[in-house]
Amino acid sequence: MAENDDGESVEAAKTAVVKRLRRVYSGFLNMDEAVVSHPRYDGGRQTVTRLSVERGDSVALLLVDRRSRKVWLTEQFRYPTLAKGPGWIVELPAGTVETGEEPDGTARREAAEETGLVPGALERVASFYVSPGGTSERIILYYAAVDGAKRDMGMARRTRDPDEDIKLIEQDLDEFLDEARLGRIDDAKTLVGGLWLLANRERLGV
Repeated sequence: MAENDDGESVEAAKTAVVKRLRRVYSGFLNMDEAVVSHPRYDGGRQTVTRLSVERGDSVALLLVDRRSRKVWLTEQFRYPTLAKGPGWIVELPAGTVETGEEPDGTARREAAEETGLVPGALERVASFYVSPGGTSERIILYYAAVDGAKRDMGMARRTRDPDEDIKLIEQDLDEFLDEARLGRIDDAKTLVGGLWLLANRERLGV
């Protein structure tokens, strides 16, 4: 284990100190600039300046109909993917946790807004950072079985943000799992969900 100049392990002394923090941009996304001091594994400390995109936590939902053997996905235009693809991407329904909202409440709201489905029991799968070198955003991923559920698209239209342009996709479950297994899913949260479902399909009855 690495030690600092005082012979103390870096793990034991792993304390970062934010010396200065300021918001340098506010908008749909916020960006903060932080000056941070932290211990080094090779000894001593260093002070660095880092930028971080701040947008809070988000949730994603793996909605599976075990009767029809379908997975509910969405397709929408995502500008950041345009440089390396067509710009439209297929992904799990997802959205941002709003102030005062619990993540499971966000999950139910987003399911209603994006799919017209109201899931019953939610199983929390994992939480993970999407790109920790540049943003503090975490995805909290849930699984829900929606066997034979009827979609209420009137509710979806009433509650959805008018700027959202979303196409709903019912993908064959086995096809979805094959794409995950073969690494053919290019959205991180959707790939995590597919691989988790592969590992838990016997327990979940899929």
